[in-house]
Amino acid sequence: MLSLCQNKIKQSVSTKLSCRLFTSLLETEKVPFDFTQDNYEKVENILSKYPTEQKRSAIIPLLHLAQDQEGYVPESAMMKIASIVACPVSKVFETFTFYTMFRPKPVGDHVIEICTNLSCTLRGADQVLNAIQDKLGIKIGETTKDNKFTLLEVECQGACATAPVVVIDGNYYEDVEVKSINSILRDFARDVVPKSGTQSKRNGPEPIGGKTTLKSEPWAQKIREDL
Repeated sequence: MLSLCQNKIKQSVSTKLSCRLFTSLLETEKVPFDFTQDNYEKVENILSKYPTEQKRSAIIPLLHLAQDQEGYVPESAMMKIASIVACPVSKVFETFTFYTMFRPKPVGDHVIEICTNLSCTLRGADQVLNAIQDKLGIKIGETTKDNKFTLLEVECQGACATAPVVVIDGNYYEDVEVKSINSILRDFARDVVPKSGTQSKRNGPEPIGGKTTLKSEPWAQKIREDL
């Protein structure tokens, strides 16, 4: 019974979120959309990977392609994709609203995605978020007046060992602190892409002082010399 109730709650929350997103799409000025000639070649390449009768399997890569072209996915792009894969627009919209990486509104030149999940929060993500908001003068979901930055809050980025993590334009910045995030933002404001990866002195996810385990050579006999 508890499981049934939890599922109903999840379905209700999901429906409300989808309705709000759909409303925001309708309120957004309708933008004509068509893939560029170069991207139509990519469309053909994407479709060639799936059986003719299963073209709707290409919805996700086509959404990515549309977003790469426009910076977000306008309603007209979903309609175009639906016509390409020969399915109802509702099917494209269902896919679009399920994944948080697809954006329903225009974004700035640089998209900042800050993780506020458990590991990042325990490691100071809130302080980093406050620093970003103070420096740029925007809140989560907003874009700066000069259209330079958009700030988004996301779930786990899959780099918990090097939390807190901020992803900017697909570049992972790990072990971020207030000082380092301010430096990173200054570089992006000058259209300079700073070095990604850990912003601390450690080597990847290793402890700052170096390895504490697995220091010796593997004891198992090697099967192949190139391993």
